[in-house]
Amino acid sequence: MAEQEAPAPLKSLNSEDPTYISFINKSSRTAEAWWLNFSGKPVSYGDIDPGQSLKMNTYLTHPWMFRASDGAKLLVNLSEVYFPAPAQYEEYGYPHFQAVYVTAPVYSLQECCLKLIRSLVRKQDICKLEIPEGLRQDIRRVPDLLRDIQVLSAERSVKASN
Repeated sequence: MAEQEAPAPLKSLNSEDPTYISFINKSSRTAEAWWLNFSGKPVSYGDIDPGQSLKMNTYLTHPWMFRASDGAKLLVNLSEVYFPAPAQYEEYGYPHFQAVYVTAPVYSLQECCLKLIRSLVRKQDICKLEIPEGLRQDIRRVPDLLRDIQVLSAERSVKASN
C-alpha cells in the first residue's frame, strides 16, 4: 500500500520554486486574496472584483485563501486553501499564468439565515432575541479568517499524524 503524502502546513515554507497564477473571481462577490506567510499569518493582496483576475508570481509552497468583504469563505479551485501547481512555460520560455478559479461555496441554510439575521439585528440587540442561547452564540460568531486558519491547521495536523 502506497504511503499518503502528509498535508502541507498552512504557511509558506520557502521561495525556491516560482510559479505563475491568474486568480479569476467567478463569484458574484468581491474576493480578497490572502497569502499565508512564513509564520502562517494572512497577508492581504487586495480585492478582485467579480469577473476580474489577479495575476501573481508566487511559489509552490505558498498557500492562498480567499474571503468575501464580509469575511464569508470563498473557495479557490473548489478548496478552502490553494497550494500552487508547478510552473508551466509557453513557447520561448515565457511563463504561462495558470487559471485558478475563486467561487462561492454552497452555503448551508443555517449559514444563510445567520448572515441575514446579522445584517438585520444590531450586535447589542442580539441578546434580546427570543431564541435559544446556542443560536444567539452562532449569530455572534462572525466569520473569522484567523480562526479558520487555526481550525484548518489543526485538521491537517491530525491527518498528518494518522
